[in-house]
Amino acid sequence: MDDSRTAPPSVLELTGVELRRGGQKLLNDVSFRIEKGQHWALLGPNGAGKTLILRLATGYIWPTEGQIVVLGHLLGRVDLRLLRRRIGWVSQALADLNPGHATLLETILSGPLASLGLYEDPDEAMVVAAQKTAQDFGLAKILDRPFGLLSTGERQRTLLARAALANPELLILDEPVSNLDLGARERFLSEVARLATDPLGPTVVLTTHSLQEIGPFVSHVILLKNGEILAMGPINEVLTSANLTKVYDLPLKIEKTRAGRFMAFLE
Repeated sequence: MDDSRTAPPSVLELTGVELRRGGQKLLNDVSFRIEKGQHWALLGPNGAGKTLILRLATGYIWPTEGQIVVLGHLLGRVDLRLLRRRIGWVSQALADLNPGHATLLETILSGPLASLGLYEDPDEAMVVAAQKTAQDFGLAKILDRPFGLLSTGERQRTLLARAALANPELLILDEPVSNLDLGARERFLSEVARLATDPLGPTVVLTTHSLQEIGPFVSHVILLKNGEILAMGPINEVLTSANLTKVYDLPLKIEKTRAGRFMAFLE
């Protein structure tokens, strides 16, 4: 029996992906498949290849070898401008690129256009939807504040609201809380959990350095080291002390809290 006939469609699938730059192999034989209903975290040290995989998945860089399928479309045979409108993206890099003069409301409104800045006049229905989204994310009182004058936490929540307004099928979070204080981090993660647990919400792919940023909604994890996948699969099977010790070359012990979050300690 051909299992491919019954397998659910993938949200994101990489097959035999390699990336070389200047004679150096940055990614080696990266293959994984993410299905709807799953939420994945990519974990590994600096230089492991986490952000490179996300940039490949959104067509901002191209693999040296292998193929990438996003939302049923093979990259290289699809209009990326249209595909990106179905993908939400939140990262510190995006915050740095977003126009500082744009208001919070304008920033949210740019989400469905997948643009940095608002270059089209939105209709009244879209403005109302953006205002409602801002309210959902606790931002309704500062709609007219320039993005450049927002706190770091407000910026990241604004970008998350921007992504949510577009009703993305795939939500990519590249170390989104790395610069946030404890309160801002927890508020942001609670908003992500709300989106992820919505039956109509997006598939979430998260990169992080900290186990504490991996919420209970995350179902699968990929452990990366030196551009290769060391282990991947259901989080409770893969996120183990033994595997984490291999990834970081340190004797690490993992504990899971009652709230479903993880913590790591040096033994």
